[in-house]
Amino acid sequence: MPDSQDVRIPTVDVTRPSVARMYDYYLSGKDNFEVDRAAAEQVAQAMPEIRELALENRSFLRRAVRYMTQRGVRQFLDIGSGLPTVGNTHEIAQEIAADARVVYVDVDPVVLVHGRALLGRDKSTTVVQGDMRRPGEVLGHRETTRLLDPTAPVGVLMIAMIHFLTLEERRSVMEELRAALPPGSYLAATHVTGEGHSSSAVEQIEAVYATTPTPIYFRPRQEIAGFFEGFDMVEPGLVTIDRWNPDSDQRDRPRAKAGTWLYGAVARKA
Repeated sequence: MPDSQDVRIPTVDVTRPSVARMYDYYLSGKDNFEVDRAAAEQVAQAMPEIRELALENRSFLRRAVRYMTQRGVRQFLDIGSGLPTVGNTHEIAQEIAADARVVYVDVDPVVLVHGRALLGRDKSTTVVQGDMRRPGEVLGHRETTRLLDPTAPVGVLMIAMIHFLTLEERRSVMEELRAALPPGSYLAATHVTGEGHSSSAVEQIEAVYATTPTPIYFRPRQEIAGFFEGFDMVEPGLVTIDRWNPDSDQRDRPRAKAGTWLYGAVARKA
């Protein structure tokens, strides 16, 4: 059972937009506030295809989870999972392996409250509040250690998350995470890019996210590749998400060119 600190209802800041709640709005969810909707609409002015992009990003997640599960991964750590939506990591993994276990992690307290309400009776899935900038705390959380075997491969998901790290944070966060994972583990991640897109649109989106607790950084492919250092990328490597194994599952084939805003890859620790 969670400790007493975990079960307290956390305080929700509704004075600043939240990345998780903005993403929920992109996906036509209902767990967001006016401040989140206003910020999201500003992003949509610069990137009209933002809702299609959010859907394509979820499609990439599902393809990546199927890929890892089909290769024997039975436990997943979904960092920056966001609010519950259709096609969650545990649903996709458990379609293939009923014994798959999932720990969802997000820094937003709203995710903690809604996630626990959704997963309250699922003994193979849990949600914890944690910051990806402190992977040791995430991996050492009592709920994480309760559910995940530290000696068995883990599928780590950082979907639309690593672009919230500075380049200075990249090395320490990713090195600590990689060092803690056993051989055979996987990392799946996506990251926004300005390549092929208007610089004014990129600047406008970065300005909106600068008003949140988590600024966003658009980067070229070469810089994004650095987040996978020490892992071996599986085919087709680091590509825009519309090109990552698009034919692997007919249910989740990319359907929009919006995917060119994100690079994504799945990589394995040898």
